[in-house]
Amino acid sequence: MDTFIAVIIIFGVLVAVHEWGHLYVAKKAGILCREFAIGFGPKIFSTKRNETVYTVRLLPLGGFVRMAGEDPEEVQIKPGYEVGLVFKDDEKVSKIIVNNKSKHPEAKIVSVERIDLEERLTVEAYTDDKEGLQTFRVDDKCDLIVDEKPEQIAPLNRQFRSKSPLKKALAILAGPFMNFVLAFVVLLLVGIVNGVPQHDNAEFGKFNEDSPAKEAGLEQGDEVNTIAGQSVNDWEEMTAVIQEHPNEEINFEVVRNGERISTSVETYSRYDEFSEQEIGMIGVQTPTDHSFIQAVQYGATQVYEVSMVIFDTLSLILTGEFSLDFVSGPVGIYNYTGEAASIGIFFLIQFAAMISVNLGIVNLLPLPALDGGRLLFIGYEAVRGKPVDPQKEGLIHFFGFALLFLLMLVVTWNDINNFFL
Repeated sequence: MDTFIAVIIIFGVLVAVHEWGHLYVAKKAGILCREFAIGFGPKIFSTKRNETVYTVRLLPLGGFVRMAGEDPEEVQIKPGYEVGLVFKDDEKVSKIIVNNKSKHPEAKIVSVERIDLEERLTVEAYTDDKEGLQTFRVDDKCDLIVDEKPEQIAPLNRQFRSKSPLKKALAILAGPFMNFVLAFVVLLLVGIVNGVPQHDNAEFGKFNEDSPAKEAGLEQGDEVNTIAGQSVNDWEEMTAVIQEHPNEEINFEVVRNGERISTSVETYSRYDEFSEQEIGMIGVQTPTDHSFIQAVQYGATQVYEVSMVIFDTLSLILTGEFSLDFVSGPVGIYNYTGEAASIGIFFLIQFAAMISVNLGIVNLLPLPALDGGRLLFIGYEAVRGKPVDPQKEGLIHFFGFALLFLLMLVVTWNDINNFFL
């Protein structure tokens, strides 16, 4: 249960930050954002603030920002259709009742001859007053009421498709960018609070409980010269020598306040899954630095290194060496999250930062339905001088989403098989 809660919180935060990046830049560009959603499927929570409906949906597998003009408008009012008009004090139309007009006695019933809700913002219609064709001005924030559900109209200047390729690209890039920012900030805070590991010197950090090194009289801050007669210069060399001597008594020569001290330590052993053998341990942690500068360097370095590992994995696709064992679906991530949580809160937080980097990079892949695929269409528009037909683009993204969903099912099945093997 704790693992399930951790997964929900981690993915909820990662998706929320990603989608908030899209939302923030899109609104700054003047795009009407109809919905900000965490998850897919049926709504379990909904609230509206300003022009945007904020929802939480049942399936926590992602999220989206629904921008006006990305897809063709669903409601189309054709000539001869009867609608109800509700007016503001300035006599502009504030609501257009598409159906269930009897529930709105305040509405003026008209028969539409021409309607333009994108550029001119007018309704030309006939009324029962026998005054002939009349023109009604429409407020730029007018609501279309369909089945008693209001949806704000989107004038052309508020639509995604009307913006320049640069503004479109920035709105799309903002999501993955925020994942990198989140990872950096999280790792920065971990570095400040938990300290940044220092591997340049062979020096003792904190001791674990029942540490044999502490029992032998060694102290935090001791600088190690030799172990078992072997000279060591940094943390990696020190731990390598210790690991070679499981369940053995080995001699340490350290320097403390300028004085050389020699003592023997009885190591204990732990099974290492990577080397598949027992390794020696003495219960000492890496020394850490809590300075802000070190934390900044740590955050930036970790984001870079994790990114390089992901790029290396993705490059295997080009060489034909790619395997499903290199990726994990929901089941695999659930298991890894449980393992990270069992180690400790700071390790879990670092694991979440790595997933955030992964989410940012994967979303930039040039595949339909992902942000990278949408950027391809924007780039094509910039070169061609006009956008791709929205219906054709929507169809391509739909098939891309279907293929990604199929891939997720295959990966999940592979995770399940690996889990029970």
